[in-house]
Amino acid sequence: MQEYFRKIIEALGENPDREGLKDTPKRAAKAMEFLTQGYHQSIESIVNNALFESDNDEMVLVKNIELYSLCEHHLLPFIGKCHVAYLPKGKIIGLSKIARIVDMHARRLQVQENLTKQIAQTIFDVTNAKGVGVIIEAKHLCMMMRGVEKQNSIMTTSVMLGLMREDARTRSEFLSLTQR
Repeated sequence: MQEYFRKIIEALGENPDREGLKDTPKRAAKAMEFLTQGYHQSIESIVNNALFESDNDEMVLVKNIELYSLCEHHLLPFIGKCHVAYLPKGKIIGLSKIARIVDMHARRLQVQENLTKQIAQTIFDVTNAKGVGVIIEAKHLCMMMRGVEKQNSIMTTSVMLGLMREDARTRSEFLSLTQR
């Protein structure tokens, strides 16, 4: 990857051997490996058996999970927050695992619409929940730094599965709680 970054710098008309750029290909490769580490993670290692018996059947909501991802169309970041809720059915998941699941999926090249669905489906499958809701609100640098250059636009996506989709009251509760 380092050599490709070096070629990109050269293609831009820069000298990759000048002082400020000398180690940039190495640093850029390391950064890209970190930003795409989700490709090398598995849900099994992230959850790590952190599922616990529980008779709780009320909504569990984690709000404002920071989110950093790369748009698959331009390789530019999108940054925002993710709200995840689920309705337990006999098991609850360790709190930090929800944020780790968000990170695992976010640390891949993709679009926000698919990211929202991937997170929701993973939580649904792992917890065997009665319902899952995920909302992502993000700013896309591909829209802010280039193209239409709209600095204040925020994209919101949502996915509801199970009772979150089927039961209007449950869905309304989720949406209401995320607005507080």
